[in-house]
Amino acid sequence: MSDETGTQYATYEDYLEAQVTSTDMFYLEDEDLARQLVELGYRGSGDTLTREEFEAQQNLIKERSMQKSLVVKKELASVGKDLSGSPLLAELGQREELIQAGKLSTILFLRGPNSKGQEVSGYIDLGHRFKTENFEPVFEGRKKLVPKASDLSYYNW
Repeated sequence: MSDETGTQYATYEDYLEAQVTSTDMFYLEDEDLARQLVELGYRGSGDTLTREEFEAQQNLIKERSMQKSLVVKKELASVGKDLSGSPLLAELGQREELIQAGKLSTILFLRGPNSKGQEVSGYIDLGHRFKTENFEPVFEGRKKLVPKASDLSYYNW
């Protein structure tokens, strides 16, 4: 069965009852006997989960839901910053939340001087950069966004 089995049925008995057909009940006339036959694998569609497998699936689903509730949202670096002076930073600020959530992928091509005055260019994956760097100084205008050797591509002219 699939992962959905754990969410569809509250108890193992409910799961077994769902496998019992009206034809089974017509011939057997005993609900407990019909459930036992399903549990033993003589009836039902496909592979029937054992009680241990069903409970393991239930526990896994509970753990996943707990993990989702514990995920802490990362503060957006662009919130509260005046980005009107730079169209690039204004666009990055609009996209930041979607990029960090993994719902949007953005790759920038930048070409310009690095801190030593050398011309560099490269393709920057913003999803990776948002995860690995603090963008507060960039949005505040204290630091320039320049390509690095760790980006998707990098060329030092």
